[in-house]
Amino acid sequence: MPLKPVTLRLNGTERAAFAEDGQNLLDFLRRGLGDLSPKYGCGQGTCGACTVTVDGQTQLSCLMLAETAQGRDVRTAAGLGQGAALDPLQEAFMEHFAAQCGYCTPGMLVSARALLDRNPRPSREEVVEAISGNLCRCTGYEPIIAAILAVAEGRIRA
Repeated sequence: MPLKPVTLRLNGTERAAFAEDGQNLLDFLRRGLGDLSPKYGCGQGTCGACTVTVDGQTQLSCLMLAETAQGRDVRTAAGLGQGAALDPLQEAFMEHFAAQCGYCTPGMLVSARALLDRNPRPSREEVVEAISGNLCRCTGYEPIIAAILAVAEGRIRA
C-alpha cells in the first residue's frame, strides 16, 4: 500500500509519520503517532469516542482521512493538561464522578473543552447539545453535565 508523509501539529508539537492510503485519522494518531487517547468505538461516526479537534473544530477522527490533517492543528484529550497539571475539566470530571468505565471520557473531554473554548459560559442546554454526539453507557450523563457546568460557572479552577 502506498504511504504518504503527514505532518501535523499534535497537542502543540509538530509531529510527522507516514499514513497508509485511505487511513483514517484515528488509526494514524493511535498507530502512527502513539496517541492512544482517542478511542475506537463504532468506527461509523456515531459514538464520539474518537472525538478530536482539528483547527479548533470537533471532528470524529474515525471519519476523517489522516492525509486531510496535513499541516493542521490536532488536539486530543492527551493534550488537555499542562504536564502534571490537569485541565479544569479533568479535575471536574474526577470531582463529579463523571467517568465510570472511562471509555467515552476522552471524547467527552474534547467536546466539552471545544465548547468552553468558544463559549466559556454555556447554558445547560448548550452543554447537552455539545456532548450530544458522545455516547456514554455508564454515567447517565448527569455527572458529566454537572462537571462541565462546574467549570463554566467557575466552581472548578486549575
